[in-house]
Amino acid sequence: MMAFKRQCSRKTLILIAVFFVFVFILYIGAVAVVPGKITLLQGEDYAYDFKSPFLIGVKADRDDVIKLYSNDMKKSDSYINLSNQLHFKTQKLGSVNLKMKIFGLIPVKTVQVDIVPNNKVVACGNTIGVKLTIDGILVIGLSDVETVDGKKLLPAKDVGIKTGDILMEINREKLDGTENLIRQIENSRGEKLKLRIRRDSSIIETEIKPVKAADDKKYHIGLWVRDSTAGIGTLTFYDPVTKSFGALGHGITDIDTGTLMPVSEGEILESNILAVKKGQPGNPGELKGVFIEDKNKLGIIQKNCNYGIYGTLREDAINRINSKQYPVALRSQVKEGNASILANIDGKSVEEFSVEIQKVSRQNLSSTKGMIIKITDKRLLNATGGIVQGMSGSPILQDGRLVGAVTHVLVNDPTRGYGIFIEGMLKNLISENPQNKEKAG
Repeated sequence: MMAFKRQCSRKTLILIAVFFVFVFILYIGAVAVVPGKITLLQGEDYAYDFKSPFLIGVKADRDDVIKLYSNDMKKSDSYINLSNQLHFKTQKLGSVNLKMKIFGLIPVKTVQVDIVPNNKVVACGNTIGVKLTIDGILVIGLSDVETVDGKKLLPAKDVGIKTGDILMEINREKLDGTENLIRQIENSRGEKLKLRIRRDSSIIETEIKPVKAADDKKYHIGLWVRDSTAGIGTLTFYDPVTKSFGALGHGITDIDTGTLMPVSEGEILESNILAVKKGQPGNPGELKGVFIEDKNKLGIIQKNCNYGIYGTLREDAINRINSKQYPVALRSQVKEGNASILANIDGKSVEEFSVEIQKVSRQNLSSTKGMIIKITDKRLLNATGGIVQGMSGSPILQDGRLVGAVTHVLVNDPTRGYGIFIEGMLKNLISENPQNKEKAG
């Protein structure tokens, strides 16, 4: 009898343990499906399906920014069952924190909800020339120096300089171009120079001793460097009120090092498309164009980040750019299905081409690959083979809204590529600033 009781006790404990493990798994699932941050447009309604098996108590720290309701709120004034849709009614601009608790007791997560203006922006699609001067000098390679006495030395490597470093100062003087660096090295006459270097988010200070080379009898430190870059891309949109623009949908990185280039100054210009290299599987295509230098620049670049380039348009540039305004869509409003892109591939006019949004990934806003699109328009396929270099930034439209921009092509299938949510680009716009407008004008 005692053995039977012990056996029953063990089974009971096992059942209890299994129950708690099951509840714990459900709890982890409930936490995972609730996003940490949500952005909503002012004056619109939203519905979210969190698919939680628990009764979740939701409490906002402000009651004037957003109104919450669900289909089952009439059953209980205390809890909202997230197995049903949760509805958001945005009322005014601002931020609110939603504290979610299971049964009103066990914390799940605090969700930050930002209400942003529901403004229209101009979707462009114009190809542009992009010229960027780096804030500092980028190290793209290291080399040895054969000295006048027959030795091979590595001055830069020996003091720890690496490819991808940004040289900021030399002898306490700001480096604003390669000519400045060359002049300082030559004038050193072999004496040590103080260098201030940025590597990722760290600042490094070191000293380096130039050596005289055998081939030109000049002083060198064994570096290959770059201070600027240029290329062709697509203007995505601009705010008609502030004249702030966004383009490319991804950052400008150095072709040799992959380093995101910090901006000292930059500009966007009109461009002419001279030819199109069609994309093939394994061989991306390209829009081949030139800058129109004899016309006024379209605007200035003030920011180069992972989500594109941003700046301010000149006042006189507006009549040279596509001018149709669109409301924007948040990532929660983007869906799989038919859509279109705006692109200029003939060098003459911006046209709308049909595409299909095949996949939407809403988990990570801070990604330039939030959706997968497929080109379905035969005109574009015949002309380019799909997505080609230079189309980065082409606006993506769906249901009369601007939803994102083209960012990358799938190398093995040029008919398909990635896009960034316009929500992510809007967060990086340059704020209105009278000084910026003066510079751009």
